[in-house]
Amino acid sequence: MAPRPPRFDAPAEEVARAAAAATDWSALATAARGCVACPELAATRQHVVVGDVPASGRPRLVLVGEAPGATEDETGRPFVGRSGQLLDQLLTEAGLDRDRAAVLNVVKCRPPGNRTPQAPEVARCSGWLRRQLELLGAPVVVALGLSSAKWFLGPRTVLAAVRGRPHEVDGRAVWATYHPSAAIRFGPKGAPRAGLLADLTAVAATLERTS
Repeated sequence: MAPRPPRFDAPAEEVARAAAAATDWSALATAARGCVACPELAATRQHVVVGDVPASGRPRLVLVGEAPGATEDETGRPFVGRSGQLLDQLLTEAGLDRDRAAVLNVVKCRPPGNRTPQAPEVARCSGWLRRQLELLGAPVVVALGLSSAKWFLGPRTVLAAVRGRPHEVDGRAVWATYHPSAAIRFGPKGAPRAGLLADLTAVAATLERTS
């Protein structure tokens, strides 16, 4: 069953219409960069972080985080700060190539102070992510962190209960795992880092078997 965003209000409806009208990635990116559906985020952001896609435009894997941080807001690219550096390291250790994956976020603008995105913000940004996933057509998605896992698997999702195996959502295999920021917070010997690496390694094995 497709995930249902909370509080699907008028701005969310407008975003959904604009996203659905985008016929390709370039058109979607242009529309998203002008989004003002969330007034607080639009007023404080430097960039709308649309996401990174491979040159081919057809990744087999999509990584979806929560929202941009300070470095991402400055550069306009996802996962380029400390969390992104650790993610790149763990992807390499797992045998995955970031350059061949798409890297996105549930919310495209940095929440002030890096706070957790609010439910209306997630709902209003959902149209962009849904259309991105449709355009990319990747069979495997890795949801990084609880906010992303809830977007795909529902608001009552408990990360410990769902990670370690794929979940079919809209014909895609969705793997929910820890966010790299949790791996940083708990340190190099903490459970989140070990779990994130284990999950990425399992995803790599799945992709290898189906290649």
